[in-house]
Amino acid sequence: MKKSILMAALLCGFTGSAMANDVESLTFVMKDLTTGKTVGNIVVEQNQYGSVFTPHLQQLSPGLHGFHVHQNPDCGANMNKGKKIVGGAAGGHYDPEKTNKHGYPWGVDNHKGDLPALYVSDKGEAHNPVLAPKLTLQELKGRSLMIHVGGDNHSDHPMPLGGGGSRMVCGTIK
Repeated sequence: MKKSILMAALLCGFTGSAMANDVESLTFVMKDLTTGKTVGNIVVEQNQYGSVFTPHLQQLSPGLHGFHVHQNPDCGANMNKGKKIVGGAAGGHYDPEKTNKHGYPWGVDNHKGDLPALYVSDKGEAHNPVLAPKLTLQELKGRSLMIHVGGDNHSDHPMPLGGGGSRMVCGTIK
């Protein structure tokens, strides 16, 4: 029975464990968008408070980084106004209510994919979990998880989308 459940989970395009139709965890394998090298993974588990994102990452630039769930399960590049956008195929922040507003993870009128900033140590490692109180594991299927250069002020002012920089690291769940 356990082998059947694991095989079903793998065939569905994600790693983690499953019981019946309820997913217990998901694992995003995270890749540097410039080099294509794997920099670790992020395990997401559901609890009574929301979804907990636990990073196991290395080889990142130290400091705070914008961290978001994006709409599409694609970390590839795309073109926008004749300019190549690395990770652009992931689309915008996950926003099923179409608020078109960036904000805090616990906000009521902003992107549902807005996550707390990701902290990377001086050694280039990220291990501190963050909580997304509005997201469920089911919503993460068919999405991407993106780490941006620079921090996130959880506002559209003075810069749109929290003022974070370009897309740096990405992983998908299909």
